[in-house]
Amino acid sequence: MSTVYVEVTTIIVTTITIIEGKLLVARVPVLDPEWSGQRVATEEKLESESTSAPVTDSGFCHSESCSDASSVPSSSATFTSFMIGDPFTFVLLNEKEGRVKVCNGSFCCHLQYKRISQGDSEELYAFGAFAGLHTLDGDLSLQVCALIRCAGLDPSSCGQEVEEAETKMDFVMEGKFGTRYVYPSVLASQMVIEEVKHFDKSADGRVTLKHSDITAGLVTACLYGRMYHLDHE
Repeated sequence: MSTVYVEVTTIIVTTITIIEGKLLVARVPVLDPEWSGQRVATEEKLESESTSAPVTDSGFCHSESCSDASSVPSSSATFTSFMIGDPFTFVLLNEKEGRVKVCNGSFCCHLQYKRISQGDSEELYAFGAFAGLHTLDGDLSLQVCALIRCAGLDPSSCGQEVEEAETKMDFVMEGKFGTRYVYPSVLASQMVIEEVKHFDKSADGRVTLKHSDITAGLVTACLYGRMYHLDHE
């Protein structure tokens, strides 16, 4: 998987992929003063729209604590692997279903998942967290929770380019962010952008992404937080 972080004039930030030199989403690099002055108002509008629909039951979780994995201890079997130049802390998803927690420094991400394997396919998935300065294509301060399909069956392949997947997955992803500017993204096989239907933010910074009935195998899903106020520190 080759993932690139971009910002566009609609203030929607998502992950995109470079496939044979073509971008799925265009980047608008010019931030003129007039547009910058309107940025906060536009983002507040988008934030209000994104929280208008409550997170509902995905069909695989029926407990009140479905999206509250705070009681789950951080996995001791974590490892570091680079994704787009950023050192993510990952934990492998070795079970058919379960709950995991992974932290990168003091920033932690939670996941409850259920794999829906197709045929005899054997694919490795990992869940990771990153908090820090992304410098590969500009200085961007980030907090990211990411569920990814690894390129191979070895943990060292997690974070490498992936374009296809056969394993479908229902999941609830959650993180407590230090910014209100958090954006969801779900990519299915062949880099199809899935519509995010269940996305919720709370006043204390907790952000939840719930997804089920994915159209094809899951390539990646993430919560992408932008720490704009830290970009130049």
